[in-house]
Amino acid sequence: MKSFLGRAKNFLQSEDGPTATEYAVMLALIIIVAIGTITSLGQSVNTVFSNVDTEIKKVPGGS
Repeated sequence: MKSFLGRAKNFLQSEDGPTATEYAVMLALIIIVAIGTITSLGQSVNTVFSNVDTEIKKVPGGS
């Protein structure tokens, strides 16, 4: 039992747990920003391609 309590005390005093948590939060924020940027960029690219498609259809002989 003393061994378990000793390990638990060492774990709680260790800086590894909070550091890992900070890195996990930072990674989650980076992923959220990346997904938002990619989504926004994807919508912009989709708009550009839609405009190009519309203009091509206006040209005689365009599909």
